[in-house]
Amino acid sequence: MLNISSNSSVRKLQNGKFPSLEKVERMQSSRRLIRVITGLSIALFLFFFLPWTQNIRSKGNVTTLKPNQRQQSIHSIIPGRIEKWFVQEGDNVKKGDTILYLTEVKDDYLDPDLLSNTEQQLKAKEMSVNSYMEKIKALDNQIDALALTGRLKLEQAENKLKQAYLKIKSDSMDYQAAQINFQVAEEQFKRMEKLYEDGLKSLTDLEKRKLTLQKAQAELISYENKLLTSKNEVLNAKVELTSIKSQYRDEVAKSESQKYTALSNMYDAEAVVTKLQNQYMNYSVRSGLYYVTAPQDGYIIRTVQSGIGETIKEGEEILTIMPASYDLAIAMYVQPIDIPLLEIGQHVRTQFDGWPAIVFSGWPNVSYGTYGGTVYAIDNYISDNGKYRVLVAPDTNDVPWPKALRVGAGSTSMLLLKDVPIWYELWRKINGFPPDYYKINDNGNKEKSAATDEK
Repeated sequence: MLNISSNSSVRKLQNGKFPSLEKVERMQSSRRLIRVITGLSIALFLFFFLPWTQNIRSKGNVTTLKPNQRQQSIHSIIPGRIEKWFVQEGDNVKKGDTILYLTEVKDDYLDPDLLSNTEQQLKAKEMSVNSYMEKIKALDNQIDALALTGRLKLEQAENKLKQAYLKIKSDSMDYQAAQINFQVAEEQFKRMEKLYEDGLKSLTDLEKRKLTLQKAQAELISYENKLLTSKNEVLNAKVELTSIKSQYRDEVAKSESQKYTALSNMYDAEAVVTKLQNQYMNYSVRSGLYYVTAPQDGYIIRTVQSGIGETIKEGEEILTIMPASYDLAIAMYVQPIDIPLLEIGQHVRTQFDGWPAIVFSGWPNVSYGTYGGTVYAIDNYISDNGKYRVLVAPDTNDVPWPKALRVGAGSTSMLLLKDVPIWYELWRKINGFPPDYYKINDNGNKEKSAATDEK
């Protein structure tokens, strides 16, 4: 109704019949529109100066802080055949509870009396070792006896040799005395013979002197014979002494050889005993592996193997177990460009899947249904998805995380950075500048610093 034309149709209308048209004509819409636009402009201008918390948003999932609290696979250490299951999926088991029972499939272990037979072999070899030890002791005693007897025999032979030397001296003195007697008798016979020729002595006297000479010569020959016999006795004593030394040396060497042979056999038997002990312990430990037990308290999640009589290989996965008690954490992934903004202990706000929440990313204080956390660890190596993993632990000074929260649940986390005006945040994003963040200075206070300044 701009009333441009002079030919207005308004005059022809009866306003009383059209109350709505009458109200519209009476409204001053242009002034009100200006007021509304002005108010909105002022409100928008003031809105730009409101504080805004810079943040890094990232998707993640719930995990555990410690590796031993995460789900784990239970493997069979030995190959075998499943004979009996003692659990089913979803059961709560305690540490040491039996999960299933296996039987042997290798022919080396099928003997039901394998342990007892191995134990008997072990005892037999141990008795063999004891026998060799007793034999070695007997040979040691024999060697000691031979050494003692040899020393006595040597002393006896040495004494006999000394006696022979002394007898040589005695016979030598007798032989020398016999030589002197023979010389004296010979001189006397010559003088007697001269006196006989001169007629001074009778033939009888000469014959007597001749008989004396013959006796002296006989004694000289006898003593010479004794001296030679004594010398032969010395030689015999030396030969006997050498023979005794050689004899007992050979006997001792023979006994020592038998001793070393027994020692070698004993060491071989001890090696067999050690091998049998190892084998027996292996069999004993292996028999304990027929029962697969739970390594810790937890819940049976999924069984990979199933059925009775199914054969499983060595090291093959049997089932998966989830620990009953664990410390929750969030594994979130951030872009490499945001890694310099993160520090251990930095505050995080998290929304969990399944828990309703009203989230204002720029105003975490007015968000509803979010939970607090702190950065616990930052990986030093990039993940397969091209991002860095960050572990977030619960904030002990904030509202506890839901008790019904389970490992593997999804989450959306916000790493809180610096508080800036909204206009600055819009300007930063338009220009593609990195966010600002808080950095802890040497005094322990928070110091606001821009990532560009660090560069």
